[in-house]
Amino acid sequence: MAAHQASRGTVRAALALVRGEGLIERLQGVGTHAVVRPVKTPLPEAHGVIKPSRQSMFNQRMQPHEIDRTVLPAPPTVAVRLAVPERTPCLRWDYVALYDEEPIAIATNYVLFPEAKRLRHTPFVSDWYRLLEDAGIELSDSEFTFDCELADPPLASVLGIREGAPLIAMEQIIYDRDGRPFDLAFIHTRGERFRFVSRGHSKELS
Repeated sequence: MAAHQASRGTVRAALALVRGEGLIERLQGVGTHAVVRPVKTPLPEAHGVIKPSRQSMFNQRMQPHEIDRTVLPAPPTVAVRLAVPERTPCLRWDYVALYDEEPIAIATNYVLFPEAKRLRHTPFVSDWYRLLEDAGIELSDSEFTFDCELADPPLASVLGIREGAPLIAMEQIIYDRDGRPFDLAFIHTRGERFRFVSRGHSKELS
């Protein structure tokens, strides 16, 4: 305030204006902070089993920041999840997902061959499902396991959040057209930036 030679009245008026626009909120005992509007994603779109809507974050609205892609022997946990012998060659792919130029998730994928061979030299331009599509890889099913974790120092640093902030931890397995699991992902998503939307349908009422 002093740096810009603004009076308290001017500052209050400015805060009232942006608060009225829903950009900030004031909580008693906490203070004034920016309002974060989480991204809503229908679960079928998150699974990659339906075409994303025009407004979806999976409609070329995300940008990947690639960290590493390396061929290595499948670790024991990965081998069990993908039902292959330990040390089976696979492609490990680490990246950070950006939305509106802000990091919202970090993911590590383990992909078996032959799918890994198609992915190795495919440009990564948007989200993971777009990458699979560009590589000519079709999926049949996608399975998620959700959990909650607190951000440790490395995750907090990469995602630009405070240590101990809540994260949505996800384990995903993607299956090919023959029902064979070929891709295992470990994903950590910022809890305040992501909401999954699910709607059930009763066949008895249809």
